[in-house]
Amino acid sequence: MNTLLKHTLGISVLSTMMASTAFAQPAETPPAFVKKVADGLISRLKADQGKLQNNPAAVKAIVRQNLDPYIDSQAFTRLVMGTYATNQYSTAAQRAKFEHNFRETLIENYGTAFAKYTNQTYSLRPYKETNSKNPVVTIDFNNKGEKTPVSFQLVDKGNQWKVRNINVAGIDLGLQFRNQFAATVKRNGGNIDKAIANFEPDASVDKK
Repeated sequence: MNTLLKHTLGISVLSTMMASTAFAQPAETPPAFVKKVADGLISRLKADQGKLQNNPAAVKAIVRQNLDPYIDSQAFTRLVMGTYATNQYSTAAQRAKFEHNFRETLIENYGTAFAKYTNQTYSLRPYKETNSKNPVVTIDFNNKGEKTPVSFQLVDKGNQWKVRNINVAGIDLGLQFRNQFAATVKRNGGNIDKAIANFEPDASVDKK
């Protein structure tokens, strides 16, 4: 086999591999992924319900094991930091520190919410395929007849879905946290390190 033919075949094989990788998508549909995550989390909450009261460490452990792995924390971090996630305003080390703090705060907040779990049920809303790179799946959590819609915006990460943003009862958490972080930066005189250290995301009250 001559050199030219080998080179041509090599390029052909490489191109085919790259094309396959570029167009590969998660095997699960977005609703199936969200249902899997929700069912796994709720199953753990039900199984350990008797241990959760007055035991925040146990609740945080459940959240860390059953929810945290499915969150695209890097994408969430960029969304929340906004323009401050660029090299013009922050370093890679500062962004990594923010991501760590932000992840831990979310686990703390989710843990506090799930500690109150008392066998609530949920229903998955009909899903409309839009071919968007960030599909949205909505769940209605039912607590004693009161429904709370939670929408999960997904992203394909390494051929698997992950959550990049969450909307709870009409509140876009990514946008709300971004406004809160910008306000924190302002309160700290533009000092990113201080803003990262003092940032406390609040999903219920939009801090100004």
